[in-house]
Amino acid sequence: MVSPSPDDSDAAVRALEPVLQSSGWALLNSLPPYQEKDALRQGAQLRQAGHPPELVAAVMTQSRLRTKAIDKFGEFAASMLFTPHGLEQATRLPVAAMHAERFQRAGVTSVADLGCGIGGDAMALAGLGLEVRAVDRDPLAVAVATMNLRPFPSARARLGEAEGHDPAETDGIWLDPARRAPTRGGTRRLHDPEEYEPPLSTVIELARRLGTDGDVGPLGAKLGPGIDRSALPADVETQWLSFHGQVLEATAWFGPLARAGVASSAVLIDRAGAHRLDHGPEAPGDPEPGTLGDHLYEPDGAVIRANLIGRLAEDLGAHTIDPTIAYLTGDRHVRTPFARGYSVRDVMPFGLKRLTAYLREHRLGVLEIKKRGTAVEPDDLRRKLRPRRFGDESATLILTRIAGEQSIIIASPHGAAAAPEAAP
Repeated sequence: MVSPSPDDSDAAVRALEPVLQSSGWALLNSLPPYQEKDALRQGAQLRQAGHPPELVAAVMTQSRLRTKAIDKFGEFAASMLFTPHGLEQATRLPVAAMHAERFQRAGVTSVADLGCGIGGDAMALAGLGLEVRAVDRDPLAVAVATMNLRPFPSARARLGEAEGHDPAETDGIWLDPARRAPTRGGTRRLHDPEEYEPPLSTVIELARRLGTDGDVGPLGAKLGPGIDRSALPADVETQWLSFHGQVLEATAWFGPLARAGVASSAVLIDRAGAHRLDHGPEAPGDPEPGTLGDHLYEPDGAVIRANLIGRLAEDLGAHTIDPTIAYLTGDRHVRTPFARGYSVRDVMPFGLKRLTAYLREHRLGVLEIKKRGTAVEPDDLRRKLRPRRFGDESATLILTRIAGEQSIIIASPHGAAAAPEAAP
């Protein structure tokens, strides 16, 4: 989330007001699916039909945002309102549904969504039948969330701040702190959790106030993926979530929302569904490095951030290639959703001349270039190699360190047709 300035927020509310009127809402919903190539012509036709320019601008903006939002909200996007920043920061609906299920499984019946933004998480909570009080400090966000929550009679949005929330109002709390700050040229990402709005210390205090008899209450907080697990209390479960290979968030689960004995976990969502790997009390430590085997595994970023390399290495029967590098290697070809696998074809010390000769000899001109633990940039290397001149065969070049030495691994990705196995 981003904390807007009052002036920016007021201007944005005024720009959205035409769509909030019944006539503007009807006009927006009458438009065909947005097509960039037809936008100018469509806008001109609307103005020629007598619609005010500010209304035309508003409905065309919303039409464009609705099309963009399909990726996050699916068919629900066609009946929602958005702001550009709100859409960018909004939780994807499948992820929001996973958040909501935590509260439902814990027996929570009412939730305060603090920092609700455009209302994505509030929609998911209300969709499971929970009573939702959505709160945001931005008037524009509250206006948009109010419209997006209108199909859910158990949910309502209001203006307010997390710091002033009374935990006694609801059974549980969902909190999405602002993790970006406005700058002159846009926004900057906040890395220190005490710079969040509200800061992490306030989130922890809310969880304590929500609890009883000295225990913390059912609170979930969406944090930045770079959060340090040590910044959270010991009894909090921190879950890193990856969506089709991109680490989107870390979520801190307090009280009954946290699973007993689980300090951290990684959840991966891919085409096959959702997969989870847990760091329990008996989780193995980091594996010892060893020699490069027949297969190389690149763990998902969520697995790395959740400190689950050792657990994954145990599952794969693998080890690292260097104490500082998060690649795993072994002689078995194991299917897993938690890492991308490669068959090792060759390995050599890093050297441009040697690599050029190898690519020419093997007619390797279609290259995927990856790096970890080296200063060499893939785009720079590609420009120097000009690989297309060597031929039409394909390979993956992995630039990394092996036992401290800069190396190049020539590999082939494991078959894309193989279906990943879900974690037990």
